[in-house]
Amino acid sequence: GGAEEEVGPPGELRTVGDLVAWLRHRRGGHAEALAEGTAFGAAVDKRTATFDVSIAGAGEVAFFPPFTGG
Repeated sequence: GGAEEEVGPPGELRTVGDLVAWLRHRRGGHAEALAEGTAFGAAVDKRTATFDVSIAGAGEVAFFPPFTGG
């Protein structure tokens, strides 16, 4: 429901996928937006990322809706 949110996730989260799983349990809006099978992208420090990318030392992790270019 918001354009941006700053959170301090637990230190045991290692990857984008770990962060997604943790965020799904924070509140209903997160669960809906990041649900299994939902199309969305991720970026770590402004670089496109898959769920297996490390978030260790990251300054920013962003999630965004699918888009096309051309």
